[in-house]
Amino acid sequence: MSEITPDLVRHLGALSRIQLSDDEVTTLTGELEAIVASMATVSEVATDDVSATSHPIELENVFREDEPGDMLTTEQALQNAPDADGERFRVTAILGEEQ
Repeated sequence: MSEITPDLVRHLGALSRIQLSDDEVTTLTGELEAIVASMATVSEVATDDVSATSHPIELENVFREDEPGDMLTTEQALQNAPDADGERFRVTAILGEEQ
C-alpha cells in the first residue's frame, strides 16, 4: 500500500498554502511516491558499518598555511588616508541622528 495518497497531497498543499488542481494532485502523488520509494531504498542500503559522507571525494585544503607576516605600523597604514586622527581613519558619518 502506498504511503502517499491524493488526500495527503491535498493536505500538504493546504498546509503550504498552495492551491493544487486535480491534475497537479495526481502528478504530485506519483512523484512523491517515487521519492518515498527512493528514500526507502537508500535506508535499506545504509548500514552502521558504512560511514556517512558529505562528499564522495576526499577534500583537502590546497592553500598554504596562514602565517602572519610583516605588518604595517599605524603610521604606514594611515599615511595615504584622506583624513585620519593619528590613530584611526576618519570618515564622514553615514548614519542619521537616530544612532
